Amino acid sequence: MNYTEPNYISELVEKHEATIRAEWIENLQSSLIRNDTSLQEQLKRHCTQFLSLLAQATKGNSNDIESAKWDEVRHLLAEISVSRAKQGSTPTETATFVFSLKEVLFKLIRTELAGNGEALASVTLSISQFLDNLGLYTVEVFQKSRDQIIARQQQELLELSTPVVKLWQNVLALPLIGTLDSARTQVVMENLLQKIVETGAAIAIIDITGVPTVDTLVAQHLMKTIAAARLMGADCIISGIRPQIAQTIVHLGVNLEDVVTKATLADAFMVALTRMGASITFAKHD
Repeated sequence: MNYTEPNYISELVEKHEATIRAEWIENLQSSLIRNDTSLQEQLKRHCTQFLSLLAQATKGNSNDIESAKWDEVRHLLAEISVSRAKQGSTPTETATFVFSLKEVLFKLIRTELAGNGEALASVTLSISQFLDNLGLYTVEVFQKSRDQIIARQQQELLELSTPVVKLWQNVLALPLIGTLDSARTQVVMENLLQKIVETGAAIAIIDITGVPTVDTLVAQHLMKTIAAARLMGADCIISGIRPQIAQTIVHLGVNLEDVVTKATLADAFMVALTRMGASITFAKHD
């Protein structure tokens, strides 16, 4: 095999594919955090696919991984990166899939090109270029996938942390826990309005007992939620007004004059029942 031929790397991989694959897989398996059978089989499949596609992509000695010749290689690496992100792997573990192949290939070419320093330097540089670029590509795809997963999980947590509960016929309760920011306010409004539409509720109790602090921004978010609910035909009652929160609201100059406020959810619920023409009576026990 002549190292000056454009297809040298491709021919090298094809000629020694079995050896390269076996040593590469052995190195990768030793770094697996979870060494179960399914992961091992997946790893073997990915290594076999990658080497086959690599042999095709390096024909002509092109190191430009953005070219059309490398499309299938990039597609496989993207698939692997997304899968690793879902499995909870780290960026380093994901990039190792590509970077660990360097050691195997360098060991092979040192043997094949022993005594030919110029050839060894040229081939080593070529392999380093495209493997480094492919490794960086896997990290980029992995990071994007993980960011998407985190964003989706955050959205799901927001939705789970803003449950709308039906307390009574036409009476809903929205208990808020934690900080009320712009993103969460949007989720709160969407969930509340959707529930109003579904149930035809006339009263919604917004309980802020679990909201640690109320500042101007939080107050504005509350007013927006109340305004949106009113547009849908439901009146709002705010419960959980503690002394310090009441003082803060007065200090901020927030106008809640046209909004009924109560100290506890129970008090707000009693107001809601009265408005609905219902009442609770307690049986006397002898």
